[in-house]
Amino acid sequence: MDYPTWLEVVAVISVLVMVSFVVLALFEPGLAYKVDAQDSSGPDSPDFMRVVEAITDAQARGGSTVEVLTNGEVYYEAELEAISKAERSIHVEAYIFQKGEVAARFVKALAERARAGVKVKLLLDALGSFATGSSYFKELTEAGGRVEWYHPLRWHNWTRYNNRTHRELFIIDGRVGFTGGAGVADHWLHEQKGKPRWRDTMFRVEGDVVLSLQATFVENWLEASGEILACEDYFPEIENGEGISALVVNSSPASGGSTRARILFQTLLASARESVLITTPYFLPDRSARRDMLAAVRRGVRVEVITPGMHSDHLLTRTASRRLYGDLLKAGARIFEYQPTMIHAKTLVVDGVWSVVGTTNFDNRSFGINDEVNLAALDEALAARVAEDFARDRDESREITYEEWLARPLWERAFEKFGQVLERQQ
Repeated sequence: MDYPTWLEVVAVISVLVMVSFVVLALFEPGLAYKVDAQDSSGPDSPDFMRVVEAITDAQARGGSTVEVLTNGEVYYEAELEAISKAERSIHVEAYIFQKGEVAARFVKALAERARAGVKVKLLLDALGSFATGSSYFKELTEAGGRVEWYHPLRWHNWTRYNNRTHRELFIIDGRVGFTGGAGVADHWLHEQKGKPRWRDTMFRVEGDVVLSLQATFVENWLEASGEILACEDYFPEIENGEGISALVVNSSPASGGSTRARILFQTLLASARESVLITTPYFLPDRSARRDMLAAVRRGVRVEVITPGMHSDHLLTRTASRRLYGDLLKAGARIFEYQPTMIHAKTLVVDGVWSVVGTTNFDNRSFGINDEVNLAALDEALAARVAEDFARDRDESREITYEEWLARPLWERAFEKFGQVLERQQ
């Protein structure tokens, strides 16, 4: 009788480990969230802000200014202008940095500042920006800038490869910051293959809260480069004037499945008393999130969601998303599918006083797998401005009714089942 060699045993064990990893990634139950907020005094109260600070481990900073920048023709120009005025440092973290006209403009602008002595650091996700190799940044690195990659595939980190940085951050001199849904790519600015440019939103931030955005960048720069950025120039003293109170909630998955982004969103959903307005490119709420959305509708909260129509860049995700409409529509929530193009904005407005903007999608990857960053503010004026964009987008969307959802064709229902298998990875 022939016995297996040690190489064959190792091979079998390796295959079993890989299969187990895939099975866990696809089918491991998500963390069940339940919010204990019976004594909440309402989202507009200082007491509630104190609670949010504590449970998200974030500091509310006053005297901040936040400007809403709608669509690529606006936010790219604002980002490039801020870069051109940099005197000490520029820090950029992006999931997508894609070759093209827009990327070339950014590389040129960053290289120009690096030649002027500005410390330029660019951190890119190794998967999201995989088609843009290191050689693309030769002009920048030769000028003295640095480029690092987040979680490139290596033998020692394959178990963490599914964790990506989905953060989009631009921080100039530690005083001006940008965050939101858009990376650096032409499809956010120009029509591509007959498809209109994507609809997205970024936010320009000034004040003490930028220090928190900087600290968020420092976390992943350390993971990618092994370097802690502790230079005082990166964290300047900022004299705050009049402004709003805002906090940065950065989020990384814990071993137990919890993330600060999910804590923030879930708490706001559970505390809403009047309205919840959600814009998300990927709407895949799990059972816990749907439960709190349904509970909000049943206590009289107006719940409205805008998500992509047929222009979605991930049709499988869209189909999996539509499978989840039923209970929400039946209860009275309203769901709208954006018609003109792919909508990629990620915003949440609660009771007309809280607004959350940033990189978090309403799906499992953002809530439990990726590194994310969100700016949350308790301010009626900012919430009203974000709600203006929501109303404009809703006017360009088609509302889906419960009757229409029930009548969806059999082929779509069958495709939903396939999407359901991969739902936790979308």
